[in-house]
Amino acid sequence: MLTFRHAALFVACLTAAGSALAQAPAMTRVPGEVVAATATTLTVKHMSGETVEIMAPANTPVLAMKPLTRADIKTGTFVGIGAKKEADGKQTAMQVVVFPESARGTGEGHREWNRGADSTMTNANVDAVVDSKNGNDVKLSYKGGSQTITVPADAKVITWVPGTRADVMAGKKVVVNATMMDGKPTASRIMVEKDGALPPM
Repeated sequence: MLTFRHAALFVACLTAAGSALAQAPAMTRVPGEVVAATATTLTVKHMSGETVEIMAPANTPVLAMKPLTRADIKTGTFVGIGAKKEADGKQTAMQVVVFPESARGTGEGHREWNRGADSTMTNANVDAVVDSKNGNDVKLSYKGGSQTITVPADAKVITWVPGTRADVMAGKKVVVNATMMDGKPTASRIMVEKDGALPPM
């Protein structure tokens, strides 16, 4: 198990693995499964297999996932679509996050994703949704570009709603945004699975 004494090394390893980090203060995103939870700490098994202890004050915001359907991907909404590139160059969605209006613009743009060399993440406005033989073709635009991504029937579509600390328990999938404070990773936000809807890992 990683202790607080090893937190800085853990963050460095996450960077090498492609996890998002910012500077001053150092920030990281920890996707994984809750091993243990107390009123002030979380122990999370990272997707990489590592285990990390995170300080989690009682007032840390909790966002609970809510399942949606493709019908909720509407013109004018702001979404984040994790997709894979097909052999023909087209993109097929694996998961779609429909952002609440208050979070519009979060992470706007198109970039590589952490699901392999052929995976992409696009956070953008939905300009149009068109039926196609493979699903719904969602036309997206963001500052500096545009993309069209097919959302098949089996793609996971989610959003989030305010949650409570009671939602964060052992066995639940989470994504924890944390900052390094006094040498310890400290949660600034917790996204947790609920009703079968997983956070965007």
